Amino acid sequence: MRSVREIFKTKEYLLEEPEVVKLVEYCKELQDEIVELKYQKTNNKELAILDMLKEVIKGCNAIEKEQMEHERFGYEAPNYEATISNLKSYIYSRCKDEKIRL
Repeated sequence: MRSVREIFKTKEYLLEEPEVVKLVEYCKELQDEIVELKYQKTNNKELAILDMLKEVIKGCNAIEKEQMEHERFGYEAPNYEATISNLKSYIYSRCKDEKIRL
């Protein structure tokens, strides 16, 4: 599969056009759907683990952002105990659903 940059390498200025931006976003959504369909079709544990890791990283990034906001603006500090508990529950739940042994 060719990347967007490869397709537009001779006319990168087109990447700034609103219609092209929308098309690129739509293609990214479709790529995510394709990955999900491949997983459903093959029931591949590697894809399940990859998806799970992406979600864990997303959660970690969110808690890091909360921590930075706490330090910078004095907002309420993140609840690390709840976050850790939620991440563990999520991991164990996904592993059970996907029949992945830890």
